Amino acid sequence: MRRDDSISHTSAGPLLEICDLNLDFGTPRGRVHALRNVSLDVPAGQVVGIVGESGSGKSTLAYTVMGLLPENADVTAGSILFEGKDLLKMPAQVRRNLLGDRLSMIFQDPMTALNPVRTIESQMIDIQHHDQGSRSEKRARALAMLHRVGIPDPESRVGAYPHHFSGGMRQRVCIAMALLVKPVLLVADEPTTALDATLEVQIIHLLKELQKEIGCSVLFVSHHLGAVAELCDRVAVMYAGEVVEQGAVRDIFHNPAHPYTRALLECDPGRIKKSTRTLPTIPGEVPSLLGSKKGCIFRTRCPQAFNRCLQENPVEYHIGLDQVARCHLLDEERLVSA
Repeated sequence: MRRDDSISHTSAGPLLEICDLNLDFGTPRGRVHALRNVSLDVPAGQVVGIVGESGSGKSTLAYTVMGLLPENADVTAGSILFEGKDLLKMPAQVRRNLLGDRLSMIFQDPMTALNPVRTIESQMIDIQHHDQGSRSEKRARALAMLHRVGIPDPESRVGAYPHHFSGGMRQRVCIAMALLVKPVLLVADEPTTALDATLEVQIIHLLKELQKEIGCSVLFVSHHLGAVAELCDRVAVMYAGEVVEQGAVRDIFHNPAHPYTRALLECDPGRIKKSTRTLPTIPGEVPSLLGSKKGCIFRTRCPQAFNRCLQENPVEYHIGLDQVARCHLLDEERLVSA
């Protein structure tokens, strides 16, 4: 039998520790530096959110952790330590054995995540291939989990195909499959993007309840700041392949230190108190990631950029005990106060 106590993790260090990760994609136009010097910790039993605009590298980071990258992807530097072992240096078969066991993922589109020509029952039984037990025992566990995620009458629905379910119900099935194996780390790649606002709230609350029940850690990728505030303990803000700020959710939302984080929060419709036809935006576009970059990657869109931003890549500066940001302004403020 699979060890149920395996979801507990030693408190000696983070469950997942991403250190100075760099990843390129080879293209006909040159190498795209999709991730640059990304460092991020996911503590045991906590939910860490990753936010940023489209093209910021959020999903690329999630897929890199899972080892689900296309052939033109190349990790050029860094490490991904999971339970103290570097996933990037593991033999391919050893790493594959972790998937659907200690590592599990909820994909963005529930329709493409499920096999359209196989029943939900067969897919949920197959995903338990690491577990011992008969087919009837695995079916019973599948039914119990479908009931837990709110699928009505799972006994009769389990034999249906994915297209028989609505988008919200398909996403519940995907969550049930991901958590059925009781992973120690769940990677959720924008699991509410395809859902309407009401369903999104339900799915977030469901994820929160199930995460506490199972005790797993979650790496939660989202562009929805409200969902991150509701679900996550910590948050990392990504821009153009870099983590520009990270810390506890409360610190980031109440005391953002990086100009990009402040701009993101100002664009959140949930923070707009007066009715308006014009929503705030961040001027400009995410820069091309082709070729080498000098200076701050956000400088072309930053209203506070100055000469140093053109010449030097900013390093991490600490704000308080548990918050860091990459911005030259923080160093300038420190120099002035000194």
